[in-house]
Amino acid sequence: MKTVLITAFEPFDGERVNPSWEAVRHLHERMICGAHVVAKQLPCVFNESLRVLNETLDALKPDLVIAVGQAGGRTDISVERVAININDARIPDNAGNQPIDEAIVDGGPAAYFSTLPIKAIVEGIREAGIPATVSQTAGTYVCNHVMYGLLHALAKQKDPVRGGFIHIPLLPEQAVKHPGLASMPVQTVGLALEMAISIALTVEEDRRLEGGATH
Repeated sequence: MKTVLITAFEPFDGERVNPSWEAVRHLHERMICGAHVVAKQLPCVFNESLRVLNETLDALKPDLVIAVGQAGGRTDISVERVAININDARIPDNAGNQPIDEAIVDGGPAAYFSTLPIKAIVEGIREAGIPATVSQTAGTYVCNHVMYGLLHALAKQKDPVRGGFIHIPLLPEQAVKHPGLASMPVQTVGLALEMAISIALTVEEDRRLEGGATH
């Protein structure tokens, strides 16, 4: 049986909730397209988030990994294309760390591109009536830190595993404290993430079958 790891973050920057975890936790132990979904909360802390992520990757050995994070100000489901090798924090993380212009991995590639079928995911989510776009920047905070660290870890594995990152808007209960910022109900976000998992698994299975048919 395939395993899907989907991660999200704890609340940060004074918020009482993080929409990423509120949506992701409802997918824990679900079966999607025949795969077992495991949800894991990551600390919103530089380095510590990657320690927890890497331990989880080693323990689960998942077949697909999608990391999810909050992006206040985003108006839709934002499927990230690229993570860059830089930590440049506008605000401290939950442990008080505020790295400025520091590499995530010394000597690592300047960037990693998502290995998710990002355009297929966006198209599928839009067809369900949920706003979605491909995003060209994951920022330089802990979300980008985790996306880069995830793709760096997956790139070193012998067997290819697809992975990437999705940013989501605030929840309505958060947005009321931030006039002018967009929001999205947790149920809608959850449906979009479920679709992202389903599409990624389906595309991967189609590619596997096509590859097998050529031999």
